[in-house]
Amino acid sequence: MKKGAVPVLFEWNSYSLPATRPSVWDRTERPNTPDLPDDEEPVMEVDCHDHDYCYTTEPAAVDLALGETEELRSKLSKLRREMEEMAISCKFGLERFASSDDDIRFYTRFASYAHLMSFWSQIESAVHAIVRVTRARAVTKADDVRQAVNPTSLQPIDEFFLFMTYLSLGLLQKDLAHRFGIHQSTVSRIINTWANFLYNVLGAVGIWLDEKTIREKMPEVFHQYPDTYVILDCTELRCQTPDSLLLQSEVFSSYKSHSTFKGLIGIAPHRPVMFVSPLYEGSISDREILKQSGLISLRNPSMAIMVDKGFLVEDIVPCRVHIPAFLKKKTQLSGPEVRKTQSIARLRVHVERIIRRVKEHKLFSTVIPLSLTGSINQLFAVA
Repeated sequence: MKKGAVPVLFEWNSYSLPATRPSVWDRTERPNTPDLPDDEEPVMEVDCHDHDYCYTTEPAAVDLALGETEELRSKLSKLRREMEEMAISCKFGLERFASSDDDIRFYTRFASYAHLMSFWSQIESAVHAIVRVTRARAVTKADDVRQAVNPTSLQPIDEFFLFMTYLSLGLLQKDLAHRFGIHQSTVSRIINTWANFLYNVLGAVGIWLDEKTIREKMPEVFHQYPDTYVILDCTELRCQTPDSLLLQSEVFSSYKSHSTFKGLIGIAPHRPVMFVSPLYEGSISDREILKQSGLISLRNPSMAIMVDKGFLVEDIVPCRVHIPAFLKKKTQLSGPEVRKTQSIARLRVHVERIIRRVKEHKLFSTVIPLSLTGSINQLFAVA
């Protein structure tokens, strides 16, 4: 203390020192919690929903849920079927018309779907070996045939259906391309491929019958001409007029007054087709077409042929010829000549029906474009 200082702060006059701050190293005791009575315990309320294993769902609710599930499954199956049917109906192909024989006749000229499938079963085994137009060209440039394969997006049976539709209805290739959902050039290749394939497959089947078979199956209506072996007739198909004057003169038919292709068809007395010639220019005569067709070499001298008036071929065939009588310089035919002409006409009507059936294919009943010249013989033979 300083000299002369007098203490004035004492405990009795309410003086106290300020409290000091505790150090961080000083421990402070926690305040004691008040003791609870023994009969009171802390209660904690928890909102917890536990599973009740004794609880069961009402049977009606289960049945209702199952019923709704089955109903949804049924609707789903129905929608799937409708989608499949819609996909088939939108796709132009054989499967779409398989249930309708009328549609099969319209599009393919087969009597029914069963007839078409029967024919398909006969050629199906050879389809795998089909040589496509593009493939044949590629093979000449490459040794590996497999590199030249160019399959289309259509199944083989749908390609066959496309070909028959083209032959039967004569639709334009662009129309067929839209119907089948492929390119027009693909349609052209399919038509040429199947024309060549069917021409080779069907051409390998011998249709020329022997004399024994002809005599065994000779119909009674031929009792006046029992030696008839084959009935012949020519048919003409109108074609597009070429630009060349020379070609115009060759294909022009004075009988049709139009440019035509001309072919020869022969049937047996009991009506199966025995002979189909290639197509020639329309200006050729019936006599000349018989010579060029090679039919004369097949003739049996002991049998006869039945022809129309235009076939003046008695001097070039080694057999008899049943032909209607001519007027020549007479004013009218005699009684026997009239009866002979009428009887031959009644028998020849069968070959005319065959020709009419060929022309039921719209491709041959319309004007044939010259672009088909390379495959018209195959198309005519297949029809």
